[in-house]
Amino acid sequence: MKKESKRYWLTFDATSVRRPLLCEMIRKHNLTFDIRSANVTPELGLMALELKGDPKVIESAVRWFRRRGVQVDPI
Repeated sequence: MKKESKRYWLTFDATSVRRPLLCEMIRKHNLTFDIRSANVTPELGLMALELKGDPKVIESAVRWFRRRGVQVDPI
């Protein structure tokens, strides 16, 4: 299995910032992650996230976040 590392900016709105989405995504997709930077308030969350693993699994995780209302942009 090919391993890759990709970085993204994640933007969480007031609803998604209260949910444990990172924990849920990691359990579901079995990826390694590194939080490079984060700023979270009750209204907004911004996170620079590095995901490591199979490229197809990383893309699946990105789609998973987007379906839950998280804006995901490559860095």
